[in-house]
This record gives sequence, structure tokens and C-alpha cells, in this order.
Amino acid sequence: DLKGTGIGLNSIGMIVGAAFFCAALTPSLIPRDPMMQGVLCGIVAIIGYWLGSLGLFFWKFLGLPRPPQDRQALLRWVVFAASIITITLCLWQAAGWQNITRDVMGLEPVESSFPLTIAGVGGAIFLVLMLVGRALGFSLRRLERWLDRILPPRVGFAVGILVVGYVFWTLVNGTLIQSVLTAADESFEIADLTIEPQYPQPTDPTKAGSAESLITWETMGRRGREFVSIGATQEEIAEFHGEDAMEPLRVYVGRITAEDEQTRADLALAELIRVGGFERSNLVVVVPVGTGWMDPGGHDTLEFILGGDVATVAVQYSYLTSALSLMTHPEYGVEQARVLFDTVYDYWKTLPEETRPKFYLHGLSQGSFNSQSTFRILDVLGDPIDGALWAGSPFLSTLWQGVRDGRNDGSPAWRPQFGNGSLVRVLNQEGFADVSYEPWGPMRFVFLHYASDPIVAFTFSSGFRRPDWMKGERPFDVSPQLRWYPVVTMFQNALDMAISLQIPRFGHFYVYQDYIHGWAAVLDPPGWSPERADELTAIFDERPAPW
Repeated sequence: DLKGTGIGLNSIGMIVGAAFFCAALTPSLIPRDPMMQGVLCGIVAIIGYWLGSLGLFFWKFLGLPRPPQDRQALLRWVVFAASIITITLCLWQAAGWQNITRDVMGLEPVESSFPLTIAGVGGAIFLVLMLVGRALGFSLRRLERWLDRILPPRVGFAVGILVVGYVFWTLVNGTLIQSVLTAADESFEIADLTIEPQYPQPTDPTKAGSAESLITWETMGRRGREFVSIGATQEEIAEFHGEDAMEPLRVYVGRITAEDEQTRADLALAELIRVGGFERSNLVVVVPVGTGWMDPGGHDTLEFILGGDVATVAVQYSYLTSALSLMTHPEYGVEQARVLFDTVYDYWKTLPEETRPKFYLHGLSQGSFNSQSTFRILDVLGDPIDGALWAGSPFLSTLWQGVRDGRNDGSPAWRPQFGNGSLVRVLNQEGFADVSYEPWGPMRFVFLHYASDPIVAFTFSSGFRRPDWMKGERPFDVSPQLRWYPVVTMFQNALDMAISLQIPRFGHFYVYQDYIHGWAAVLDPPGWSPERADELTAIFDERPAPW
């Protein structure tokens, strides 16, 4: 320790902690504000300090040589001063590193990264976590002394670590996290019950939520009422598609409608039948994001391309945001998505093949994760659906992982080419890869992913191994100066996930321009051409922003 200072920091921990602090300031996927940057720096700095301290512990444990006793105090002061100087110099460079990321996204450069804010927030986070660590260490030492009376010393030490670690994790995960989730869930539920005057109840009996509907307007939920109310009209679609355009059908069941998943799915199917959804040429089963929100960029473009000849059905499974659900309970909503798919698909299979609608799946973010978790390809090969468009698939999506990790040699992880392209293709802002694909088969699956999307790119293994998307050719939306650092990169990407909805067409902010190309590939509409895509893009350029 630094004698006489009361700080209690060891030199090796300071070296590693300072290195991690500085690495956290380097270019990232998403630009950060000073507060978020400070939080990240504080977290990775304490992790670096703990790793350095652990290394020092094992060094001493192995009895390896150390500097002479009379030089150790001077060495500690030198290391402490060098660490502070290094951090100060890196803070001075932080604005430039932020501007590297901002330049890739076409944003105005910042003149200052507010280094004092970063240093203050980072320092506070570091000290708080240091105190938590010291409290755990104190508990471990007390427990170890008691265990030494009944167990061999090394066994007592090991048992003490397991006990303290278990108690700490139980308190955090079982009490703190669950309390936060419960409070958030209740808060979002109250907001979901609020009926906004700008979304009036439909009077058309063919619309979900009308007086004749099986779904009451009040229980449809805020996001459901929004989805049903603001869809494109027949007149709007006719300006693009022609006089034969139809009014799209939208069915949405709110979570509060029923207590269990099957009842909600049965109600969705019954309403879909009532409004004539199976009489349309196209049927889309959608899994919304965590809060139940349905992205107009994805659904409105679909309806324009199909001339309104489509029915869309969705069931809400949560009030929490996707980030809260994904980072705490990634399986959240899978059961609801599976039950809805099975219920609708089982009914669809009973219809005559020559008259039933084409069957598609769609999901964004956690909706994409849940939709992929629901879809079991081997179960539908006997009677296949027609395709799916999945946008922003989270890193936990096993189907997406299979495509990325099983990609063809030479194709990048951020836009992989899988097999001969007859079943799966991956799209980003620049379109599909410029390669020769085999013609589409009976099913068409398109993944829409941005390389700068940390929710897609994140991997836990990036803590100790450079991820594949950082190897070789870099996409246009990721800075070539972004570097991999052990542990730090994983935490950088984790923080980027929380702020990935800032900039349209970057990160996790998917937009209509790319939905148009994705849906066109999945649907293969008659007479489609690049010119038609440009025409539809121009129409959406004039429409209000969905967020």
C-alpha cells in the first residue's frame, strides 16, 4: 500500500487500472457523452485494478522475487504519479478519439470531451466499487479465520471465497436486480394503460379495437393502440401502388388482455379470422420489442410494397424495454412468441394451399431474438412458411450465431455469406454482398444488421479474444482506428448497447431505407426494381419520423 496516504492502492493494480481507464477512452462503436464515458472508465479501471492485484497475489503466493524493501515505497510513488500523468494525457486526447467515431457517422466534431466530468464520474465509480471490494475482502477474512478453526487453512480459504461470492451474488441478483425489474415493470405497465387522445378508437368494424372487435380498446395497450391507429391508409398506399390498393389489416393483443400466453394467442387468432386476415394474400406474424412497440419503418414499408394486401398480427409480452429484458432475462417473451406462432401456423396449415396467404415472420431487436427462438425450421419443412425479415438480431440469437459463425470462408462476420444464398442472406446499409447467389429456394430469410450495432456485435469472448468483426476489412460505419483491448472492449460494447439508439442508420437504429430492400428481397413483389425502391424511399422521406 501507499504508506502514509491512507489510499491503500498497490502499484501493479494502479498500472493495470490506469491502462484500462485509458483504453476505455479510445474510439468505440457509438459516440458517448461525458457521463457515460466516466461510468465506463470507472468500471473498467476498477476491474483492471483487481486483475493487477490478483496477479500480485499470485506473484507473492509463488514466492517470486520482489524489489528490495527499501525501494518499494519509492516505486509505489513513482507508479502512482506515472498512472495519474498517463490518465491525464489520455483525457486530453479523449475529444479526438470521440471525433474519430463521430466522423464515421457524419456528426459534427466536439471541441471538448469534458475531461473533468469523465475524471470525476470515473473516480467516484472507482472508489465506490473499491469500497464494495474492500467490504467483500473484510467479510472473507473474517469468515476465513472462523473456518480455519475447523478446516485446513487452504480449504477454509476456498470455502470462504465460495460462500462470500454466493451471498453477494444472491443479494445483487435476487434482491437488487429483481427489485429494479419489478419497479420498472410496474412503471411501464401504468404508462401502458394510459389512453392517448391522439389515438382514437377505430370505428371501422374490420379494425382491431373497434366496438365489434374481440379485443377491447383499453386492454390493447399503449403500443397496440398506436400500431392500429397510425398505419398507412388505402389512399396513401394507392398513390404508390395503384387503384387496386387495399386497407392493411392489423391485429394486436395487449399483455393485460389475458393472464396467460395461450389465451392471448387464441384471441389474436380469433380476431385475425374475424377481420378476414386469412383472406389476404400475405400474413405476417410479428414479435414486438420489449415494450410492445412496433417499428413503423418496418411495417409501413411492408404494406406499401404489398399494396395493403397483408394482415399483420402481434401479441405484447412485456412492458420492459428490450435492453432491460435482454440484459437480465434474455428468455423473456420467448414462450409468448412460440405460442403465437404455433397457434397461427397450426390454423394456417389447415387451409387449402392454393388459397391461403403467404406466411412471413418479422421481428426487431428482442422481437427478432424471440421470433428466431420460436422458429424451428425442422418442424416446418413439411409445410414451409415463405420467409422472414429479422432486424438487429441480439448477440444471443442462436440462429443468427449459426449464420455468422458458419459463414463462408472470406466473408466478413459483419455481413456473412451463408451457403449458396438460397435460404439466408444478410443485408446492411450498403445492401447485400456483391457476390453471385443461387436462386432463392421455397423459404427466404433475410437478416438486416448494421455492423455498428453493438447489440448484434457483442460477444462475451471479446473480453479475452479479438472478435471476428474486428478482423480484416472494416465496414464503412466502424472506424478503422477502433482497437481491441482485453476486458475493456467487452465493457465498451456493453455500454454501447445502452446508447445504441442515438443515430439513425447506425448502431441499433434501423430505418425504412433498409427495411425496403429487406422486404423486397423476402417478398419478391411483381415488377419490383431499383427505381421502385427509390420511389418508395422518396415517399418515406416525406413522412414523419417514427421515433
